[in-house]
Amino acid sequence: MPSLKELRGRIAGVKSTRKITSAMKMVAASKLRRAQNQAEAARPYAETMRRMMSELAAASQGMDPSTLPPLLAGTGRDNVHLLVILTSDRGLAGGFNANMIRTARQKIEELRAQGRTVRLLPVGRKGAEIFKRYYSDMVVDSLHNKSGTQQDAYALAQDLAKRVADLVENGEVDVCTLLRSRFVNAMTQVPQAIGLVPLPTAEDGKAGHGRTDGAVYEFEPNEGHLLAQLLPRNLLVQFYAAVLESAAGEQGARMTAMDNASRNASKAIERLSLRYNRTRQANITNELIEIISGAEAV
Repeated sequence: MPSLKELRGRIAGVKSTRKITSAMKMVAASKLRRAQNQAEAARPYAETMRRMMSELAAASQGMDPSTLPPLLAGTGRDNVHLLVILTSDRGLAGGFNANMIRTARQKIEELRAQGRTVRLLPVGRKGAEIFKRYYSDMVVDSLHNKSGTQQDAYALAQDLAKRVADLVENGEVDVCTLLRSRFVNAMTQVPQAIGLVPLPTAEDGKAGHGRTDGAVYEFEPNEGHLLAQLLPRNLLVQFYAAVLESAAGEQGARMTAMDNASRNASKAIERLSLRYNRTRQANITNELIEIISGAEAV
């Protein structure tokens, strides 16, 4: 049985832990509101951009793939798949990173079972550590995901868009898929796979929400010039929205995890305090029995 001194030490240690988790919960809650507003503001633009580009991809069906930009139609092959996986740099966020990594590993094994070559571009230290450990030969590069401000998110999105565009245009990868967490609320973040290259058509049901309206696009000054501007911009927009969604999901998951940790610490303190009081009462009772027994012996 632990001594009273050991129990007091345990209670003090759990109280100290509860102070830390409570502080982290409040910090995450303060960051969550800003991150949620940013993610919700970027979402409509990204979805509209994705829907418009998917309609352009549908309009280009039947054309010779070699005449189309690689970012629109891909390389015409389906051999090398690039997975861009968004995780966080920091832990203590519940199952946020674990769920994303598990979804990515399932996707990797699915592609390998189909005989595809897989390349990985993990974003965030937590994901990079796992993939470099288990799939070191597949990792082409890794990036940090601080997501502290909108400027950080935009700079990261620019870097991602440039790297993916270079890989596709150089013919090093045929297909690019983005794996991210879609923010629903503080308790729910849903892992999601979004096809980026080649652009999924509206009929695939993967490009955006809602049905295509069958719009016909007229290009001015010319199709090639506009697509050269729109396709890299679409990559940038999709990555930027994904980074903001991931940042909101991370803060929501951390707030929920720290709230649960604080509640569990409070329960542990109650159990330890009860055990401490019972042990103290038993010690007092034993001392009284010894005193009474000694008096009777005299």
